Amino acid sequence: MDFKETDEQAMIRQMVRDFAEEVLAPTAALRDKEQRPPLDEWESFCQLGLQSMTIPEEYGGNPIDDISEAIVVEELARVDASFSVMFCVHVGLCAATISIHGDDGQKTKYLPRLAAGEVGAYSLSEAGSGTDAAAMSCTAKLSEDGAHYILNGEKMWVTNGSSAGIYVLFAKDVDHPEYGSRSHGGTTAFIVEKGFDGFSVGKKEDKLGIRSSDTCSLVLKDCKVPVENVLRGAGEGFPIAMNALDNSRIGIAAQALGIAQGAYETALDYAQQRTTFGKSISRHQSIGNYLADMATKISAARLVVYKASWAKQQHYHAGGPRHTMEASMAKLLAGDTAMWVAERAVQVLGGYGYTTDFPAERFFRDAKITQIYEGTQEVQRIVINRSISSKN
Repeated sequence: MDFKETDEQAMIRQMVRDFAEEVLAPTAALRDKEQRPPLDEWESFCQLGLQSMTIPEEYGGNPIDDISEAIVVEELARVDASFSVMFCVHVGLCAATISIHGDDGQKTKYLPRLAAGEVGAYSLSEAGSGTDAAAMSCTAKLSEDGAHYILNGEKMWVTNGSSAGIYVLFAKDVDHPEYGSRSHGGTTAFIVEKGFDGFSVGKKEDKLGIRSSDTCSLVLKDCKVPVENVLRGAGEGFPIAMNALDNSRIGIAAQALGIAQGAYETALDYAQQRTTFGKSISRHQSIGNYLADMATKISAARLVVYKASWAKQQHYHAGGPRHTMEASMAKLLAGDTAMWVAERAVQVLGGYGYTTDFPAERFFRDAKITQIYEGTQEVQRIVINRSISSKN
């Protein structure tokens, strides 16, 4: 078993680390304070070509392996979690979903735009259907001439909500034979553009963390979506959503890993410089124990995240079994690790950790969301237990 990064992975890590430290770090705190999306930073990032990593070459993409994708997310989140989630949604939930499930016409129309840097988004959740995605109330009805679907409803917690031009969005087809059933009957995936009639951006969320990430509601009022923008077919949306969650949970796990790493490095640097009683506080046993536990937990989480990425590479892209359990384990462990490490980082910095003079408090606020979105930690345990039980 080889744990060494390939030369390409090491190169990608260094390239993204340089970008994060040189471009994201100088503006991260102010953007967090102002709740300003990193659009200028996104434009600079697109010069690296990594925004197209989940898009095939024939559509303008620059595909890389799944462990490298996790490394990119980790390195972005190590400095700026808000930017990392913008990236995750663009490459994973939007571009990858169209790459995997789109037909030739959809890929030809939308993937080159996403590859060029037009921001992508994904919209599944609603006010009453977060964890229970099948309970969505947003509806889609075929127009009388059969040329469009008419969408009505409101979607919630949409990352890149106002910044995106292209959305993968889910609604229930009211004409589908299974519509109205208790389960996911009629759930359909659509590619929606911001300029479609009846589409508008709603409320911007005022969040605890990832405040530079653009999170909004979407309002669909007789929104006209061409029938050719249906992914796979009417009523085929739920497996698309579940497959996307398998992949995006690994992205959130990598984000949590990066947050933990950034918080740890902040604490370590401070502890080595701050002196009390004639020595650096890193040499006091209580603080030293914190730092040792942080490093150990991060190392363990990194192995689980990379294993999940490896499982995705080996199984999902090769047409094998889903990597559901590995993805949920990665998110569960990495999310809890991020929160634990970030809280200890604030403690190591003491009073300074409670101020915005250091990034520890931002890492602490940003860490919490990794235990919530793409399925809460409670949901991850349910998923893992189901996977375990199905094998016995």
